[in-house]
Amino acid sequence: MRLLLCGDVVGRAGREAIVAELPRLRRAFALDLVVVNGENAAHGFGITDKICEQLYAVGCDVITTGNHVWDRREIIPYIDGDPRLLRPINFPPGTPGRGYGVFRTRDGRKVLVANAMARLFMDAIDDPFAAIGKLLDEHPLGSIDAALIDFHGEATSEKTSMGYFCDGRASAVIGTHSHVPAADYRILPRGTAYMSDVGMCGDYDSVIGMQSGSAVARFVKKMPVERLQVADGPATLCAVVVETDDASGLAGRIAPVRIGGSLTPTWPREMEETARALSPS
Repeated sequence: MRLLLCGDVVGRAGREAIVAELPRLRRAFALDLVVVNGENAAHGFGITDKICEQLYAVGCDVITTGNHVWDRREIIPYIDGDPRLLRPINFPPGTPGRGYGVFRTRDGRKVLVANAMARLFMDAIDDPFAAIGKLLDEHPLGSIDAALIDFHGEATSEKTSMGYFCDGRASAVIGTHSHVPAADYRILPRGTAYMSDVGMCGDYDSVIGMQSGSAVARFVKKMPVERLQVADGPATLCAVVVETDDASGLAGRIAPVRIGGSLTPTWPREMEETARALSPS
């Protein structure tokens, strides 16, 4: 099975990159399920129902979020009615929305997708390790065909710890939130694919997706400055492809994808060639 996670979509530039490239990615890698982190999709802060519809229309199956999930208040009444839009599972009981779902691929296989948020240098919310551990106990590989966890956090130590905590129980643990792609993608000893951060889908001629002038001023002046404005230049789409074993549900390959914008492009051609060889003539 082939799973794709696209990093945090930041503003219009990030949305346009997803719209332009996601259909091609689905075809090139014969993807079975696509997850997009959309928490910064609405002008850099939050997400709306219309953006959700736009992402679904171009081939996204599930949308994950993080600490900016509630920035657009209109998403609060919407999220309960959209099972494909996830918020972190470790928000307190009674929070609107869902933290996970079991989703069917086009050929009927079942994939658990979970969204959790870290706590180091983040909001003080419930324990993500307890929440994810309970969820994986309830949905072991074998009862489902694959399990993908988007762990939204600041500290690489906490994200790496989640990777090892889930090793052998999840197909992949992929970090989001820092907006900078990590180089530590690998398969852990017991078969779980891991990457500390997939990066963002946005304009990298910026400070993590925001125009550099006001972002730099915040550090230099240490006083209130103008509101951060999202950068709207050509975006780099950052994603990761995970290939799982059909029998075990564990990972066999993990590879980053970077397209467009100012970062060096990366394209896992061996996965594209495999997909082409297996596709009907």
